[in-house]
Amino acid sequence: MSGPARVLVVDDSPTMRGLISAVLNSDPEVSVVGQAGDAMEARAAIKQLNPDVVTLDIEMPNMNGLEFLDKIMKLRPMPVIMVSTMTHRGAEATLAALEIGAFDCVGKPVPGDARPFGDLAEKVKAAARSQHRYQAATKAAPPANTPANDFRVGRKIVAIGSSTGGVEALITVLQKFPRNCPPTVITQHMPPTFTKSFAERLNRLCAPVVEEATDGARLEIGKIYLAPGGDRHLQVVNAHAPSCRLVDRPPVNGHRPSVDVLFDSVAELAGRNAVGVILTGMGRDGASGLLKMRHAGARTIGQNEKTCVVYGMPRVAHELGAVEQQWPLGSIGEEILKLTAARKEGTE
Repeated sequence: MSGPARVLVVDDSPTMRGLISAVLNSDPEVSVVGQAGDAMEARAAIKQLNPDVVTLDIEMPNMNGLEFLDKIMKLRPMPVIMVSTMTHRGAEATLAALEIGAFDCVGKPVPGDARPFGDLAEKVKAAARSQHRYQAATKAAPPANTPANDFRVGRKIVAIGSSTGGVEALITVLQKFPRNCPPTVITQHMPPTFTKSFAERLNRLCAPVVEEATDGARLEIGKIYLAPGGDRHLQVVNAHAPSCRLVDRPPVNGHRPSVDVLFDSVAELAGRNAVGVILTGMGRDGASGLLKMRHAGARTIGQNEKTCVVYGMPRVAHELGAVEQQWPLGSIGEEILKLTAARKEGTE
């Protein structure tokens, strides 16, 4: 990318278009080149302006944001950042958009927000630099009929960290897991209210039980625990009966929950009885924690550059020496199972 990231802002509200444009134009590395109030205007503006990135409202007249996003990704793939209300309905629609191929999402501001639209400008710049391309959402049915006693599962904990592009990545990885997968804990950077909907979505798509982590929940075989978005970090504690702990601490690397906080706790608790995985995402969160896991004897995996939406977190982890193996996204689920000794009963 040479010069400022060129953005088209699409929203049916003139006030919201103005707010988004003001936030983006305050960054010298971003330039709002046009605005549109509905899908028809947006389609014409995309043809005329050829923007690097589009910000897209989910709820619009005539054609909603999801329908328009689907057309963009099929006819003219490009980075799109969804702008959504912070409601359960908004979360469901945003998760669907991320599966269709949206680059990332931000929430619409509410009264009292110190930073309206959060790190939207940073996401726009990352989107403009991204090599992200549309990939149809995985529609394969989960292997729900896999008998639990078909696998032997080692005594290991799996810890996964992800950010931008993580919705699609986590679905791809977790759909490889059998019903009796190793206990798995995940921190995915996501706005509050979104993680509960995402856990429910994963639970429908995957064979194991997926739930939003709660304080004190015991780690069990066949269960996946997703850190809740908001004001607490997820840790794993208690060596005799590993459990989730939600802790109220300041953000780490600008995030709460933070992948580093999760990985640090798993390194301390499980050591060599753990597998750490860092997936696509902006920034460096999780890199130093993954290094601690590797130093403690854990096996570690990083997503490779070619399959990342943003090769940020995995790149920093790789450069630090935290990543033992790099794999394309489609291979990571199977590699996790190999490292946790999850294999067919009767095979060696």
